[in-house]
Amino acid sequence: MIATVRALKCVLIPLLSIVLAFVVVPLVIPVPPLERTVPAEELADPDSRFVEVNGLQVHYKVQGAGAPALVLLHGFGASTFSFEAVMPSLAELGTTIAFDRPAFGLTERPTVAEWGDQNPYTIEAQSDLTVELLERLGLTEAVLVGHSAGGSVAVVTALRHPERVKALVLVGAAVYEGGTPGWLGPLLRTPQMRRLGPLIARRFARTGSELLVRAWHDPSRISPATAEGYEKPLRAQGWDNALWELVMASQPLELADRLREVRVPVLVLTGDSDRIVPPEQSARLAAELANAKLVTIADCGHLPQEEQPEVFLEAVAAFLKELGFPIATGGTEP
Repeated sequence: MIATVRALKCVLIPLLSIVLAFVVVPLVIPVPPLERTVPAEELADPDSRFVEVNGLQVHYKVQGAGAPALVLLHGFGASTFSFEAVMPSLAELGTTIAFDRPAFGLTERPTVAEWGDQNPYTIEAQSDLTVELLERLGLTEAVLVGHSAGGSVAVVTALRHPERVKALVLVGAAVYEGGTPGWLGPLLRTPQMRRLGPLIARRFARTGSELLVRAWHDPSRISPATAEGYEKPLRAQGWDNALWELVMASQPLELADRLREVRVPVLVLTGDSDRIVPPEQSARLAAELANAKLVTIADCGHLPQEEQPEVFLEAVAAFLKELGFPIATGGTEP
């Protein structure tokens, strides 16, 4: 009996120590405030605009006029800056709007105590925000241009609001993967992980440049201005908390079985050396959509609109012309 008790102690004491450490230590670890951050408005560009949409101050930019309206949806870790190289030329094709999705860029980053009834970081809320922004700008429908995770927002918007989506351009769209596994969600939402979450998110600041390098076919072409464009939003107050809220709000997309419900025309664009969303996934996406065309861009990684802007613009202009929009010859020069 004594031996049995001693054996149990040998097992239980270390186990209880581990449990206690997990419960207590995260709650007492100091979380230093972010340094050198400022209100998002102080980082605005001369052409930046802000509008309240569904209770959020949304940062957006708009150029051009007339149909078609093009709404540009950036990917994870990006912002309106991701479309800077092509936006002026897209504006020659029609009204072109780029906005920062919640948790990114200069759009407001509310905490759980501030956002009210709807979590603005869910993909459904981002879809609704996209449509409400169109409403605020007096537009009834648009062609959604979604890059990477922005592509999944575009697809969800086409499913939730088909009457507002004229067509889709999906660029390296992350449709088949992504989202926090359901079993992990309750753990991430514990008080312990809520406290540690922003510290985990801050690692993104240290690895973001590595991800950018991986996203390019030829990283030697990444200019200092491009690197600065991606780093700039990390100077906005509260970006670490918002990024963690996005992680907690993320769910498995499970869009594969619903792709046939997307009835609008779709242009699927991919770089032939995309290491973030492999070209095979884009080829599968084009095959599983009911009305899609695939264009593969040579010598290009995950960011065609930045690395091969001329080819990107040519493909988009040709697609819009096929849809019947009056596209002027030569109007796609960057």
